[in-house]
Amino acid sequence: MLSTRALIASAVLSLFTAAGSTAISASTIFDKSLNEPTTQNQHIHFGMSTALTGPAAQLGINMQAGVNAAFNEANANAEIQGFELDLITLDDGYEPSRTAPNMRTLIEDHDTLAIIGNVGTPTAIAAIPIANAQETLLFGAYTGAGALRKSPPDRFVINYRASYAQETAAMVDALIEHAGLSVNEIAFFTQRDAYGDAGFNGGITALKQHGLIDDSTIAHGRYERNTIAVENGLADIIMADTPAKAVIMVGSYAPCAAFIKLAEEYELDAIFLNVSFVGSTPLANELGSTGNGVIITQVVPHFNSSLQIANEFRTAFSAFNPDAIPNFGSFEGYIAARIMIKAIAQSTTMPTRATIVDAIEALGTFDIGLGSNLSLTADNHQASTNVWPTMIMDSQVVAFSWEDLSNPKEGALSEAKSDQD
Repeated sequence: MLSTRALIASAVLSLFTAAGSTAISASTIFDKSLNEPTTQNQHIHFGMSTALTGPAAQLGINMQAGVNAAFNEANANAEIQGFELDLITLDDGYEPSRTAPNMRTLIEDHDTLAIIGNVGTPTAIAAIPIANAQETLLFGAYTGAGALRKSPPDRFVINYRASYAQETAAMVDALIEHAGLSVNEIAFFTQRDAYGDAGFNGGITALKQHGLIDDSTIAHGRYERNTIAVENGLADIIMADTPAKAVIMVGSYAPCAAFIKLAEEYELDAIFLNVSFVGSTPLANELGSTGNGVIITQVVPHFNSSLQIANEFRTAFSAFNPDAIPNFGSFEGYIAARIMIKAIAQSTTMPTRATIVDAIEALGTFDIGLGSNLSLTADNHQASTNVWPTMIMDSQVVAFSWEDLSNPKEGALSEAKSDQD
């Protein structure tokens, strides 16, 4: 008898046939006493503290590549008044204890205009107070945690992507409204830190909106960051009073892949759903054939879509590195960098650390080719609220529609198609 996830996957299958410029200190760009650009050279530095090693390395490498592709594109087209954009990247291994000194080095020693594209929630929590204290923008971090989304917002923290709460709410809504699950049939597997907590709390809030009364009745397995010790977390879910028919996962690709493989061995018949931070391509690669039917929410559209921004991304990504394969993480880095470039290009003067925030907030409602408008203002520091569902099929990540969860046995997931339009 086919499992629920296998039935969904088979329905999909029926339709589915660091290089940069040489580092030059930004102190040569900006006369600090005047807070104005000088003419000593033509380079503007941005900084990034991210995982380039360890179990989350592919996330950082992808984000870095996307930002670099956008900067390379802007430099080639002389988009910033003849100035060139550079990215200085330091490895933190996805450990907050390494992020803090990296932030200080980037801000104090390299005189970066802003920090862009840092990866991770625990690392972001270490970065935020430094950014605020140094009055240096932390922009487009690869995390959907609520700590970066305060109301009113921190002046020096601005996001591109939808939040983890919005991703998990989309999952919960679809599982209940389209797959017909009850609230207690949805379990969680999360990283034991602020990242996992952000996704879990968002999911619980969504479940309560569907009638959940006691959140202690929800099965919840956990694992330690930068490990693949998932056995206890799986046991907590399997031993729950109500059998799980879906598991919402808030982790990185290596432990999530280990969990799914082990769950298959123990014949856990459930739909597995991951938030965008998991790293779609690395997860698909880790899972191989086991990945068929695994769902991943995205905060960018599919990189192979026909949208204007996707076409521009593929061209820029190929120009930056012809051998690189496009992916969701690099696409997110590219989009974040394009927003930054747009803000700088529209400024009447070359921004400083103090005025780059004003330049981004001045974007208001704007369009960069995503198919829907984005918005950034003094009161709104999150440009997008959009969530796109995707699914792994034959080691590829394809788009599909939530509505097609409703009848996987007879119906086909009509939105999953090879051209990803």
